[in-house]
Amino acid sequence: MLITTGPASAKVVTQETDTVSTAGLEFTDVQPVTADTAVTTDTSINKSVTPTAIKAAGAIAQKEVEKPKTLWQIFIAGLLGGFAALVMPCIYPLLPLTVSYFTKKAGSRSKGILHSVIYGVSIVVIYVSLGLIITLVFGSDALNALASNGVFNLFFFLLLIVFGVSFLGAFELTLPSSLANKLDENSDKGGLAGLFFMAATLVVVSFSCTGPIIGTLLVEAASKGERLAPAIGMLGFSLALAIPFTLFALFPSALKSLPKSGGWLNSVKVVLGFLELAFALKFLSNVDLAYHWNWFDREVFLSLWIAIAFLLGLYLIGKIKFSHDSDVPYLSVPRTFLAVIVFAFVAYMIPGLWGAPLKTLSGFLPPPATQDFNLSAGVSSADETSVQAVSIKEKKYEKLFVNGKHAGLNEWYDYDQAMQVSKELGKPVLIDFTGWVCANCRKMENEVWSDPAVHKRLANDFVMLELYVDEKTELPAADQKISEFSGKKIKTIGNKWSDYEASKFNVNSQPYYVIVNAKGDVLVPPQGANYDVNNYIEFLDSGKAAYQKNNGRN
Repeated sequence: MLITTGPASAKVVTQETDTVSTAGLEFTDVQPVTADTAVTTDTSINKSVTPTAIKAAGAIAQKEVEKPKTLWQIFIAGLLGGFAALVMPCIYPLLPLTVSYFTKKAGSRSKGILHSVIYGVSIVVIYVSLGLIITLVFGSDALNALASNGVFNLFFFLLLIVFGVSFLGAFELTLPSSLANKLDENSDKGGLAGLFFMAATLVVVSFSCTGPIIGTLLVEAASKGERLAPAIGMLGFSLALAIPFTLFALFPSALKSLPKSGGWLNSVKVVLGFLELAFALKFLSNVDLAYHWNWFDREVFLSLWIAIAFLLGLYLIGKIKFSHDSDVPYLSVPRTFLAVIVFAFVAYMIPGLWGAPLKTLSGFLPPPATQDFNLSAGVSSADETSVQAVSIKEKKYEKLFVNGKHAGLNEWYDYDQAMQVSKELGKPVLIDFTGWVCANCRKMENEVWSDPAVHKRLANDFVMLELYVDEKTELPAADQKISEFSGKKIKTIGNKWSDYEASKFNVNSQPYYVIVNAKGDVLVPPQGANYDVNNYIEFLDSGKAAYQKNNGRN
């Protein structure tokens, strides 16, 4: 297939085979095209990417968007959250009591099963309705904006800290008792309405246990930016709560096999409390990076995670205890195995304090460039001539993005400068649409870019152009123009590049990689996150080959 781009109608050969894989791809860390985002109208930016090239790039993007992976991930997260809530002290003891109540009150087993099913469906309806209300109140655009909004990220951080402290036993989050009493009164009416209000009563009285889990799930779903994400998350959560009631109504004898209530229920709650505290730090890190506070560096983040995990390990082996805990006279086998896993995780994180890549955590950690002491920082495979042999002496915006630099690579942050360097060095440009709060970007950089073969190609064969779509620094007043794409005003650097990506390539997900020549002509189909190193090498090599085949025409 031939893609014709540019006024000179340069022909670019592309692969018929779609090499783009969406494995592990999440459309979460994006800067949306909203009231705050606009396409650049800066005429200095090359306009030679023709509709044909845009359509080709957009087709690749569309293939990615069609994958509903993010919603499935949110559903599974909701399901896991529901199962975690099921073994909470507020819900677990009610399981046999509720099933027995249905069986006895119904008078027959078949009627008891029917009542249990209606009860379970009512739970699902209540929680899914909550998710839909969240979507209707905020709207998809607003939910999408939460991923990089500093105020909301700070709010989420504080909210999750409150949830975590609550699970540790400092206090309980409860809804007004009058609400629970009113619902309980209505549950005595009988019929379908009575069963619905009985389910609503369970939702209210168990809020002290389920509230933090629901809150965390909704925070995660909202920050994904998917329109149905909160409802899908609540569907998974409610199914995990509702299904056991129905199953045990079908097989009442199975209730005898359930572990008895006891101190282990509170232990589950405390473990989740530690996890809430650890998860909260990611939102604080997002704010720190986006607003350049520069005090929540990688080693600070890791130190806090190590401390939290170490305390969790001590808790599991009974060395520390909280207010609602029972004594641990001996360690059970499950508790021992869990403690081993936690302490092993602590040991795994410690080398990260000296710069170890910790690839499995790359999506959560701040960029390696924020590390003050990094033993591997001096390693470089860059071709030094590509750093020196250009006429541009000062990189635009370099000081803003110092925390995003990659060891051994020579990145540029301005479109015009990168095109000029491409002309002077005779190399194609790799545009990396990225973001401070983009977890998949960090994962790609730490798992794929760190591969020696990939790193060598990036350092020597390409001009690296990194465009941050969530950079909050405002443009000079003279550059704040109205978007030709959305009609909105361009206010920040992030707005400019976010809408440039959306208008030219019909996509607004990150990371997104585009290989172009010095005129801006797309050389090969762009692609998003793909953690297969061989795929990325093939992508880079095909871009270089396409550039060379056209003699690097500029």
